Amino acid sequence: MKQEAALYLIPVNISDAPLENVIPTGNLQLVKSLRHLIVENVRTARRFLKRWDKTFDIDSISFHELNGHTDLSEVSEWLEPLRHGEAMGVMSEAGCPAVADPGALPVEIAQREGLKVIPLVGPSSILMSLMASGFNGQGFAFNGYLPIDEKERSRTIRELENESQNKNRTQIFIETPYRNNSMIRFLSENLRPDTMLCVACDITDTDRESVVTRQASSWKNCRENYDKRPAIFLIYRGGDAVLGNRKGGRRHVR
Repeated sequence: MKQEAALYLIPVNISDAPLENVIPTGNLQLVKSLRHLIVENVRTARRFLKRWDKTFDIDSISFHELNGHTDLSEVSEWLEPLRHGEAMGVMSEAGCPAVADPGALPVEIAQREGLKVIPLVGPSSILMSLMASGFNGQGFAFNGYLPIDEKERSRTIRELENESQNKNRTQIFIETPYRNNSMIRFLSENLRPDTMLCVACDITDTDRESVVTRQASSWKNCRENYDKRPAIFLIYRGGDAVLGNRKGGRRHVR
C-alpha cells in the first residue's frame, strides 16, 4: 500500500518491553511501505526493523545516517524523494524523533518548504516521566543536559529552580547514564531541601521501571543504583499547580 507523500516521524521503543506494548501495530504497516529512511545509526535501525518484523525487506530501503558525523549540508538532498511525491521516514535511536534528537533538521527543512510532516504515536520518556511525576504538566521545559563544569552547573540549577517557583514550571533534564548517581547527589546537595525532585528511570520497562518523587533533601540517602540506566530528572517548586489550585484560574485537562 502506497502511503501519502509525507515525512513520517517514527518512534521506536525505549526499553526491552514487548513492542506491542509500546508501538502501535499500524506503525509497522506504514513503515513497511517506505523506501527511504533517515536514521541516527543504520546498524541499530536495521536491528530494530528486524525485531519489529523478521520478514522486513531491509535491503529495499535506502538509509541516510544523521548524527554528529554527518555533513549537515547534505541533509536537504536526502529529501529529494519527498519533493517528488514519495513518502519518507525519520527514525530515532530511541523514543520520538526530532525531540532531543538530530532528526529535527530534516523536519525543519520539510516545514520550510511546505512539505507534509506526519508524527506517529510512540513512547516519549520526557512526557511519560512528566505524567508520572505529579508535577505541573501545563507549564514545563525540557533543558537537555546541564553544564559539565561544576560552577556552571550549580548556577544553572539555581536558575532552573528559581524559574520553577517564579513561573510555576516543571524543569526537565537528562544526564549521561553512567553519571546518574552523581547527578542525584549533586541535586540533593544543591537544590533547596523542600524542592521536589523526581527521578524517572527505565520508562516502559516492565521489570525495571521506576518513577520516584520526593523532596530533594530525601534523596541524600538514596541507595538505589541508577547508573547505566536511562533516566529523566524533573524538579518542581509550587504544589498549587499539581492540585489544580490556580488561585482563581481554571484548570484545563487534556
